[in-house]
Amino acid sequence: MDFRVGSSTFMITGDLVKKRVVITGLGTINPLGNDVQSTWDEVIKGRSGIDRITQFDASEHSTQIAGEVKGFDASEHFGRKESRRMGRYVQFAAVASDEALKDATLTVDESNRDRIGIVIGTGIGSISTALGEADVLRERGPGRINPFMIPMILPDTAAGQMAIMFGARGPNLCVTSACATGTNAIGEATEIIRRGSADIMLAGGAEAVLNPLVMAGFASMGALSKRNDDPTHASRPFDNERDGFVAGEGGAMLVLESEEHAHAREANIYAEVHGYSLTNDAFHISAPAAKGVGAAMCMQLALEDSSLQTRDIDYLNAHGTSTRLNDLSETAAIKSAFGEVAYNLPISSTKSMHGHLLGGAGALEAIISVQTIQTGILPPTINYATPDPDCDLDYIPNTARKATVNKVMSNSFGFGGHNACLIFGRYTNGNGAK
Repeated sequence: MDFRVGSSTFMITGDLVKKRVVITGLGTINPLGNDVQSTWDEVIKGRSGIDRITQFDASEHSTQIAGEVKGFDASEHFGRKESRRMGRYVQFAAVASDEALKDATLTVDESNRDRIGIVIGTGIGSISTALGEADVLRERGPGRINPFMIPMILPDTAAGQMAIMFGARGPNLCVTSACATGTNAIGEATEIIRRGSADIMLAGGAEAVLNPLVMAGFASMGALSKRNDDPTHASRPFDNERDGFVAGEGGAMLVLESEEHAHAREANIYAEVHGYSLTNDAFHISAPAAKGVGAAMCMQLALEDSSLQTRDIDYLNAHGTSTRLNDLSETAAIKSAFGEVAYNLPISSTKSMHGHLLGGAGALEAIISVQTIQTGILPPTINYATPDPDCDLDYIPNTARKATVNKVMSNSFGFGGHNACLIFGRYTNGNGAK
C-alpha cells in the first residue's frame, strides 16, 4: 500500500513506512558486452559470451573455458599509470559506474555529494593481484612488493575508489556474500534510501577471478563445466546434460534514487525496486539446502516486502548456475514459494549466456531484469536441449519471448547458504501514471 505526502510517495510494509526507491541509471561490462545496450542486444539474440580462456595457459586444467570480458584495455580508460594501481575487479566497477552515472545524467557536486552513497560488492576481490605479488616476494624479495598492493586487494576498495573518483561522501559499504553479493548490494542500498540516509545510491558488484588458482579450486570441487570443446554450449541451466557452471568476470552498477529526488531533477526512471529479502540456509558451506527451503523463504519474504502476490510476478530471473544441485534446489524452491503458479511462471537463467559473474552476477541480472520491464522481452535460457524430469518449469528455452512485464523477481544464492531476492516493477506514480 502506498500513500503520498506532498510530492513524496511512501510504501507501507507491515508496521514500517518506507520511501519508494527507483532506478535511474544502468552500467555494465561483462562477457556479452562492454555496455548495457550491447549486452542486451546479445541477450535477446540468445548468444553466448563463453569461449576458451585466454588470460592464462589453461592447457593443464580440467576446465579451459570461461566468460572473459573482451576488447577491454584499462589504460584507455584510466591511463597506464593509474590502471596499474587498480585491481581488475575495481576497473570493471569503475567502467560500469561511469556508464551508470552518465546514463542517470547525474553530476556529483557540493550540492548533493553528502547525500550520495555507494554499495559495491565482490565475492573474492583482487586475488590475482595478491597472487602476483606473492610471486614477486618469492622471486625478488620483500623490498620489491608493490606499495599499492594492500589497497588493491581489499574487497572494499571498489566502493572507496568510486567515492574518490566521483566525490560521493554519503554512506559507503562493501558487501560480500559469495554469489548473492550483487543482489545484496542493491538490496542494502535500497534500504539505505528507504530509511532516509541517502537520496541516491550507486550499487552493484564486480568480479575478476579468472586465474589458475581460482579456476583450479572451483574445478577441484567439481563445480565447473568441462565442455572444453564446445564452450558456447557449456552453460546449460536446467538442462539434463548440465555438468557445472562456467565462471565469468565483469561488473554491473545501478543508480538508485528516492522517488522524490528523481522527480525533483526530472530523471528518467527505468523501474522501481519493490522488494528485497535475504535469508540463510544454515545447512552447508557450499551445497544448497534440500528442496531449497531457505531460497523459498527468501522469495516469500521478498513478496511480503513488496506487498505482492505470487500471481503478480510476470518473469523470474533465476540464479540458474547449470550445476546439478543448484538447478534442482532452485526449481524445488520456486515450486514451494509459488505453488501452482510456478508452472505458469516464465523463468530463465541468463548465466547460460554470460556465465557466472560470482559477486557481480546479481547486479548484471538486475539490469537484465529491468530491461525486460522496459522492452517486454523475456530473455531465453540457451542450450536447453534435454529436459530434466525434475526441472519441469517454463525456462524460456533457447529463444527470447515477447510478453507484458510489470513485475520481475531476481534470485541469487551463494556459498555459505546466502540467499537474496529482489523484486522490480514498472514505475507508476502515486496516481497510477508511468
